[in-house]
Amino acid sequence: MFSENKKDRLPTESTSNQNIIAQGTKVIGDLVSDGDFRIDGNVEGNLRSPGKIVVGKSGFVKGTLVGTDAYFEGKFSGKLTLSGTLTLKSTAHIEGEVVLGKLAVEPGATFNVNCTMKGAVKEFNKGELQESKPKQQGQTA
Repeated sequence: MFSENKKDRLPTESTSNQNIIAQGTKVIGDLVSDGDFRIDGNVEGNLRSPGKIVVGKSGFVKGTLVGTDAYFEGKFSGKLTLSGTLTLKSTAHIEGEVVLGKLAVEPGATFNVNCTMKGAVKEFNKGELQESKPKQQGQTA
């Protein structure tokens, strides 16, 4: 009835690229992956992934986190650098230094950081340059 045979699939077709650190697990050291991360345990060290990083309510990350997008319900302490969006749910507690593109915060979240928004700075500077350019002779407004 079905033409596709499970035995003929490539390993990448049937496996997930999500890494899970379960509640009750503590990892000390550097973690690097091309896949997504879900953290419900404790991580102390450096975490790097171009995938989405999710920290559940029981999750805690202490150290440096570098990625694209992150979604926090749990706790973070350290340096967080994201090229995309940081989403904080009401239970999130973030402390340290944050560099990101966009920020979404639910009421109730704790966000005690030095924060730099790279995307906003570029857009602001671009708009400032366009407005402050002197008009050339012969141009009309």
